[in-house]
Amino acid sequence: MNIHEYQAKEILKRFGIPVPQGQIAATPQEAKTSAAKLGGSCVLKAQIHAGGRGKAGGVKLAGNLEEVEKKAGEMIGSKLVTHQTGPQGREVRRILVEERLNIDREFYLGMVLDRALCRVSVIASSEGGVEIEEVARKNPERILRETIDPAVGLLPFQCRRLAYGLQLANEHANALASIMQGLYRAFVELDCSLVEINPLLLTREGKLIALDAKMNFDNNALFRQTEIAALRDLHEEDAREFEASQLGLSYISLEGNIGCMVNGAGLAMATMDIIKLYGGEPANFLDVGGGATKDTVTEAFKILLADKHVEAVLVNIFGGIMRCDVIAQGVVEAAREMRVAVPLVVRLQGTNVDLGKKILSESGLSIIPAETMAEAAEKIVRAVTEGIRH
Repeated sequence: MNIHEYQAKEILKRFGIPVPQGQIAATPQEAKTSAAKLGGSCVLKAQIHAGGRGKAGGVKLAGNLEEVEKKAGEMIGSKLVTHQTGPQGREVRRILVEERLNIDREFYLGMVLDRALCRVSVIASSEGGVEIEEVARKNPERILRETIDPAVGLLPFQCRRLAYGLQLANEHANALASIMQGLYRAFVELDCSLVEINPLLLTREGKLIALDAKMNFDNNALFRQTEIAALRDLHEEDAREFEASQLGLSYISLEGNIGCMVNGAGLAMATMDIIKLYGGEPANFLDVGGGATKDTVTEAFKILLADKHVEAVLVNIFGGIMRCDVIAQGVVEAAREMRVAVPLVVRLQGTNVDLGKKILSESGLSIIPAETMAEAAEKIVRAVTEGIRH
């Protein structure tokens, strides 16, 4: 789960990390009022769940209250298109009105779960304000890393080593150590998967301040992070993905026209790969997992068909824990209820497969059966290409 920059900064402040003064605003008048408390001159920052806002016009400077009101009016309600939003962009519903600071140097500081090592790693770089992936590609020698032993936590010598690697003076090294310790506490206590400060600013007055902040959280831990779960902004999420998550399903929107219902992430990836191999494009995939009921499968099918880009649906199930007859019953009920008018290819293998096939064949629906994945992919792509309709 992601949260907005202003929410992340409120959290970091609780863990002793310095952040700029600022307030959130949903209207130009609110922005003007907030700017007045900062002396008029300020920075306006669009709040969306995407990076690259500055390059897309989502960060603007204002020198007085009139400029604040004018620029806030231009930003709020507009669509911001960045390299992470896709061409459809994201609507700006709120902006962060923040004090302007005197920049001396900018750094990158982040913590991420290193899955290869099964530990949290600290990543730092002197190339602040730039995407860390870009730094890794162009200047990998400027990326510093420390791996944290969970038994002892982040140690002082690791903080000092990173600080000196960034060529910070002693007094700034101590400040950086304090920030990193706070960042690590936040990461562990709040079940984060990523915490990023980019840039971490060294001001001309000699202060280290988190100028921007990004926090991602482990969805599987939200049951014990009720305060964090309450920060969720559904406007920033795909409505179908959220609906699926409420049912305990995994749904991902894509950009093609073939809907995919599968069970298991590995089968989902293989299904999408083979669709593309045969010249098709997946519109989404929905993983019903191993414990779905007939009703859950019915709801899952409805979510798939709710995507207006879907021109055909491929159901590809390997019944291990999940029974093929349960899948078949769910598909039949959903197809009847929604009066499916797009081609529907179903490939079932595994537990109760014969019963599942019988349910499909006796349903009276125009369901196209398939025995293998290759056959299923070939049939669904041909159905889309030839414009077959029920």
